[in-house]
Amino acid sequence: MKHQLTRASALALLSGLAASPTFAQDMTVRALMEDVPETRIIEALLPEFTEQTGIAVEFEKVGYGDMHDKLVAQLVGGESYYNLLSVDFLWAGEFPEAGWLSDLTPFVEASDFDMSGFIPSMLDLLGASEDSLPIIPMYNYSMGLIYRTDLLEARGGTLPDTLEGYVELAKAVSADGEVVGAAMQGQKGDPNAMEFSNYLYAAGGSYLDDAGAVALDSDAAVTALTLYTDAIQNAAQTGALSATLDDTMRLMCSGEAFSMVTYWWMLPQLDNAQTCPEVSGKLALSVMPGGAGESGGWGWGIPSNVSDADKDAAWQFIEWVQSKEVAIKRAIEGHAPVQSDVFSAPEVLEAHPYYADGQAVVEAGKSFPIFTYSAQYEDVLGTQISLAASDDASPADAIAAAASGLADLMDQ
Repeated sequence: MKHQLTRASALALLSGLAASPTFAQDMTVRALMEDVPETRIIEALLPEFTEQTGIAVEFEKVGYGDMHDKLVAQLVGGESYYNLLSVDFLWAGEFPEAGWLSDLTPFVEASDFDMSGFIPSMLDLLGASEDSLPIIPMYNYSMGLIYRTDLLEARGGTLPDTLEGYVELAKAVSADGEVVGAAMQGQKGDPNAMEFSNYLYAAGGSYLDDAGAVALDSDAAVTALTLYTDAIQNAAQTGALSATLDDTMRLMCSGEAFSMVTYWWMLPQLDNAQTCPEVSGKLALSVMPGGAGESGGWGWGIPSNVSDADKDAAWQFIEWVQSKEVAIKRAIEGHAPVQSDVFSAPEVLEAHPYYADGQAVVEAGKSFPIFTYSAQYEDVLGTQISLAASDDASPADAIAAAASGLADLMDQ
């Protein structure tokens, strides 16, 4: 590959170290990773990287809720233990603003790394600009609708194209008493904030206007929260108000739900005859009824407070793991690509024909507000969604409070 041809010059330019095939032999790349299927897909390929470069890679896997604070504790210190960063898009405002990330532009230029395949919306989501490149996309978790084709066929075979139509369909399925219409993740915070965002975008609402001003307090947002409340009360499983993504996955996998609004890359995990025999071969993916859903993603970063040698080793890993060759291997195993040429690779579509639908979900996705306090806003928004969904606040009052909370945090 052309990237490997310029390895020596890249190292020399970036660190001033003499280029040598033994330079990386004693290096270890260390990253804190979310314990999800994507991480395990990459982990299975790590021996290939070590064989090619001599660089060892250690992934410390934890739950999402523990990642942010654990990373920040390292990034504010004298030198980070983690010399490679896995960065959620919700931190893509905070981390660069704090000066915790190295600009990757010099690494890209020195190694002649091919950026042409990356989907522009994914680069935008993670803070890329003409002036800097703080994060290279790793995988996306744009959200769409996964549903049972057999149960839809029994009801005429047509998926509604509006949010209102989808909620009515989910309620009708639940009313039949065989399965629930929607497996929902209503736990306050990240689960319900992400899930509700799909309803907001599908109803035509938004968090911010084109000028970046808060636009959440709108009729469309009230409609979205009214429909969300209706769905969680009349179409979802018992206990949905405290449910997480894992709960919805188990429900869908067991064949006890008609649909779930979720990350599109969950489909290969569910459409698996070994782990989910009840639903394997009976699932399909679509863009959120209404035409748009929540967009999200993770990326790779390199901390500012590590040595040049650590930065060089981390870049070699990023360059390898996001190469088209490795990204295709990951996609075949169920990875959610961030490069259009990986989505469209013949071997990927042969393994997963619905990746064409996945690309449509990604392209239609809209982003949660990205700023320094994005993660904190999830809690503010999630609290108001929970109040409305449990009938402790009207949708209109909850939306007004959520909009006010967003404005207050953005003013900071």
